[in-house]
Amino acid sequence: MKNFSFNIQDKYKGTLARAGEITTPHGTVQTPAFITVGTKATVKAVLPEQVKELGAQAVLANTYHLYLKPGSDIVREMGGLHKFMNWNGPTFTDSGGFQVFSLGEAYGKGVSKIASGDDSVQADKRPSGKQLAKVDDEGVTFRSHIDGSMHRLTPEKSMQIQHDLGADIIFAFDECTSPQASYEYQKQALDRTHAWAQRSLSEHQRLGINSPEQKCQALFGIVQGGRHEDLRRHSAEVIGAMDFDGFGIGGSFNKDDMPTAVRWVNETLPKDKPRHLLGIGEPIDLFEGIENGVDTFDCVSPTRVARNSAVYTPTGRVNLSNTKYMRQSGPIVVGCECYTCQNYTVAYLSHLVRADEMLSATLLSIHNLHFITQLVADIRASLLDGSFFELKQKVLGSYYG
Repeated sequence: MKNFSFNIQDKYKGTLARAGEITTPHGTVQTPAFITVGTKATVKAVLPEQVKELGAQAVLANTYHLYLKPGSDIVREMGGLHKFMNWNGPTFTDSGGFQVFSLGEAYGKGVSKIASGDDSVQADKRPSGKQLAKVDDEGVTFRSHIDGSMHRLTPEKSMQIQHDLGADIIFAFDECTSPQASYEYQKQALDRTHAWAQRSLSEHQRLGINSPEQKCQALFGIVQGGRHEDLRRHSAEVIGAMDFDGFGIGGSFNKDDMPTAVRWVNETLPKDKPRHLLGIGEPIDLFEGIENGVDTFDCVSPTRVARNSAVYTPTGRVNLSNTKYMRQSGPIVVGCECYTCQNYTVAYLSHLVRADEMLSATLLSIHNLHFITQLVADIRASLLDGSFFELKQKVLGSYYG
């Protein structure tokens, strides 16, 4: 029997928001929750113990990257993702579908799966040239971005890799499309995603027959459909009718359209299974996603912007490389309970940034991850005590005001 379940504790009147719990073999995730991204089986610049201490409940790793290096077989031989990266909490792995998009249709074009610019989900921006991936109905042929070697990724292969990695929650292989793609191509890609979803499910079930450990893995199907209501609702109906444990919501929409597109999907999906919004994590996205029925999110933005000298504050994102922070005493945020704010001044952090010291990435990442993780925890509490809209107005008014 699978050691996986989802329990809805409370629903917020007048919205699709809900507070719940996802139970996995490695622990429980209180939802809504922000899932910290550890792309290559590591949260960049941060120790697993620090990730736990800052409040993260789960970590998401990347199928594509771990397949290429070190190889999913090595991760399996080392005891699976949890032992390999020394993380004993719940884990997720994505399907590799977004990397296919980055290497194929988006390669060299600076096209994101979210139109108009969330820096957390930017596609490949290398100089334009021959695409490194080609999609067909059976799967994807691609060249490694590391050494140019040829590889083939199919729904079956994605499942095999993710079973090797051993995450608690894994995702079906899908085709992520550009928001700029035509309606006809979106429809064609959607049909392919639906066929791949069924193949992913069949292979997942086959692999689990003789493996008690792999039987414990939960598989989420991914809903696509771009910016089109008919395609989004149709995808939610098709994927929702399959025997998945939960659902992922793929991008390929305008950032301003995200709440509407998510609502279309979550109004249609089964109500008793968890929903994960892939690659989204700015404060406004978190509120709007949760209001429209999202249970979990993942995003690289907190650590990425930290490596570029930026930190989250209640009044917006600031860049500590600016000279005005060189003599600022006190923490990044007064009252913040993260390790960085409890122990270091802005002046010191600014010094690390301006001196190109590696420690800056660690300390700024700790703060940013704590900030976003705590924000989602506060939103969860507001769903339970009835103050969601008051918190939304307060936080977003300050952050974007």
